[in-house]
Amino acid sequence: MGRKYFGTDGIRGRTNVSPMTADIAMKVGQAAGAYFLRGDHRHRVVIGKDTRLSGYMMESAMVAGFTSVGMDVVLLGPMPTPAVAMLTKELRADLGVMISASHNPFADNGIKLFGPDGYKLSDKAELEIERLMEKEATLIDAPNIGRAKRIDDARGRYIHFAKSTFPDDLRLDGLKVVVDCANGAAYQVAPDALWELGAEVIALGTSPNGLNINDGCGPASPDVLCETVVAAGADLGLALDGDADRLIVVDERGQKVDGDQLMALIALSQQQRGALRGGGIVATVMSNLGLERKLGEHGLDMHRTAVGDRYVLEAMRDMGRNVGGEQSGHIILSDHATTGDGLVAGLQILAAIVEQGRPASELLHVFEPVPQLLKNVRFNGGAPLDQDSVKSVIAGAESELGGRGRLVIRKSGTEPLIRVMAEGDDPAMVERLVDRICEAVAAA
Repeated sequence: MGRKYFGTDGIRGRTNVSPMTADIAMKVGQAAGAYFLRGDHRHRVVIGKDTRLSGYMMESAMVAGFTSVGMDVVLLGPMPTPAVAMLTKELRADLGVMISASHNPFADNGIKLFGPDGYKLSDKAELEIERLMEKEATLIDAPNIGRAKRIDDARGRYIHFAKSTFPDDLRLDGLKVVVDCANGAAYQVAPDALWELGAEVIALGTSPNGLNINDGCGPASPDVLCETVVAAGADLGLALDGDADRLIVVDERGQKVDGDQLMALIALSQQQRGALRGGGIVATVMSNLGLERKLGEHGLDMHRTAVGDRYVLEAMRDMGRNVGGEQSGHIILSDHATTGDGLVAGLQILAAIVEQGRPASELLHVFEPVPQLLKNVRFNGGAPLDQDSVKSVIAGAESELGGRGRLVIRKSGTEPLIRVMAEGDDPAMVERLVDRICEAVAAA
């Protein structure tokens, strides 16, 4: 059975266009509420959101859905996705909801669901919720309708949690850190956490107005961050996306560092301390071959999954590993969190800088990346990857690469894009093959 609403990371789309309408959001609340109504206790759902304008509408619709089936609602307001996961578990809620479209523009929105253990729902659970959405909701008797309340200390709880992942014997005194919060969910918590740990903080992207989330800021647009780090003489720059579950780092020279280098540093640091579990890490098919080779030099394995941090986490749990993530900057450290957490990952990088006393440009260049090129091709419907003309070009490219590199072509789970990635030791060949495939997809 195919999935109608849920993609690789919850439900996502343009606001007021199906599936991102208030009507469907209410149905998600009713269906997810019904799915988690188990036992005779008073049931509770935690709802957080980022700062986009449509969050008010989606939040209200979901509150109506959950309360109509008998669930009480705890509203957190703008909070990072990992904070919602953490507070779902801490507040002993039956499920958690994050209303966010992550790195997408303000006009999009999305819904991510977490179980009572703080982990994202399985494909099986999402399919069952979709099945319930197609049925008429069973509404509760009037005396048993749920109540909704806002809690005022959610921000403080998350800051305390994030700081607890930083070594007790270290401080950030003397470090100047620029943090770009993308006018998103972490616009208050990230600067405060860094300041409380002793850093001199320069905060960017902390004036959300509902329309400027991810607009010229965040991991996808790091130019201002890079310039500010250099101009201010900062030791490090951190860029968080709209819901703060993703991170990129900028070193003191203004150079961007991706998630692969961050995973390499964290994994090798943990191996040195005897804290790395499972004999390696989990990454996706998009991670650089250079990362895999570097880990192999240290006797570590890299297991690859499909793109999506939920798939990384599932493999981490199955394999007993505590470090995983994506090249895009979703870093999952399961000793601390049940999902990607940009702030927590950033704190681990800062801890390494303090411990080793080396500049970020030196510390974060862990391996030499294999030349890799990723291009996106927008399409207007249909299935271009099923066309014989496209399949033929892909087969030819794979044959030409042989065993000297990798080719990954996939449809985006969140946007109408075909993502074409190739890597290999010959950069000219890599560029030629990617362009050839992109042209075939565009013409299909």
